[in-house]
Amino acid sequence: MHLAAHFPGVNNTTVWADPRSRSQIEFSSFEHLARTAERGKFDFFFLAEGLRLREHNGRVHDLDVVGRPESLTVLNALAAVTEKLGLAATVNATFNEPYELARRLATLDHLSAGRAAWNVVTSSDAFTGENFRRGGYLDRADRYTRAAEFVATARELWDSWTPDGTSRPFTHEGPQFTISGEFTVPRSPQGHPVVIQAGDSDEGREFAASAADIIFTRHGTLEAGRIFYADVKARLAAYGRQSDSLKIMPGVTVVTGDTDAEAQENAAEIRRQQVSPQNAILTAEQIWGTDLSAYDPDGPLPDIDPVPDSEITQGRVRHGDPSPSSRLRSSRGGPISIVARWRALAEAKGLSLRQTVIETTTRQSFIGSPATVAAELTAFVDERAADGFILVPHLTPGGLDDFVDRVVPLLQESGAFRSEYTGSTLRSHLGLPEPVWKG
Repeated sequence: MHLAAHFPGVNNTTVWADPRSRSQIEFSSFEHLARTAERGKFDFFFLAEGLRLREHNGRVHDLDVVGRPESLTVLNALAAVTEKLGLAATVNATFNEPYELARRLATLDHLSAGRAAWNVVTSSDAFTGENFRRGGYLDRADRYTRAAEFVATARELWDSWTPDGTSRPFTHEGPQFTISGEFTVPRSPQGHPVVIQAGDSDEGREFAASAADIIFTRHGTLEAGRIFYADVKARLAAYGRQSDSLKIMPGVTVVTGDTDAEAQENAAEIRRQQVSPQNAILTAEQIWGTDLSAYDPDGPLPDIDPVPDSEITQGRVRHGDPSPSSRLRSSRGGPISIVARWRALAEAKGLSLRQTVIETTTRQSFIGSPATVAAELTAFVDERAADGFILVPHLTPGGLDDFVDRVVPLLQESGAFRSEYTGSTLRSHLGLPEPVWKG
């Protein structure tokens, strides 16, 4: 199996009240998690990124107020304190340009001796777009059109140098980009940086099948994972690709204890910490779409209907927003249906607002003793529900210490995971061949 570490920076599942919690911006935090991941022989270290501070009810989100550093800058620094660990940066294809981004990624690939990866994300968010001169011009339907040409153009730039170190002029003419010139960075040690696609939508799956080396996804059960795995792998043939050319790695959380029962107790306590009274109200406001500060988080659910098309939250997807293909607020995923399910659950179990939020929004993926967790992770890979996992700990920066110390050795003993790195590049860790040069 393949394993990656997600830095738990700005999100509502990180427990900041824990006395072991540290800064989400100081380099020591990034270094600690990266060194832990490398000690565990992980494939790569993964950084998310946000291009604007999120706002809720007209105020900057509390978790954003101390800043959100730029991914590639952090990873260039981590290249100096790690030797084998892959370094994956989330960079937006909507608000960047192929030449400058391809150059930055190629530079990281050289500095790290072939360990760079690019997590391609897109945005049609006009709120985020206000930070850029193009603003929010890009229609939602055009996001993946631009992203696909962006990736193809970056690969043309990386291929403009021959494997023996000769530079050749490049020319690209397409609907999204028309550029020509000479690329300044020689072909890197792994040919191209690894490309990651994050997304579960049909457009995202198709984009991953056509252009990505890894797809970062979510699925909560073994059966859901198997369905997703089969669907995405089946799309590869249309692009002349083999099944093992795309690695499926869901983001997961892990909670351990000396026994399964202790792990369940630890998981319940983490969920309580994740959903403070303040966070319970904030989460409910995202669903109801209105100010709920007058409500008691330890009291009953709000007795009002959700507000359609609310803009109470900016810079993040509102809980319960329907997919682009369905704008019906009464759909299964819409706020109206979510509120109805919450009320039914609260009435059946006698839950308060906060207890309902805990029950419905916080679930750890794998809970149990180290042996139980190791067995369940292995089963997901054996049953073709995943090729590996991107671990998202709840604690910054020591949230993977226990996993690396107690679960990884069991995976290694069973032969499910490597005991040592056998190569030096990220492609070698993932079992991906170097791209064929297309000069």
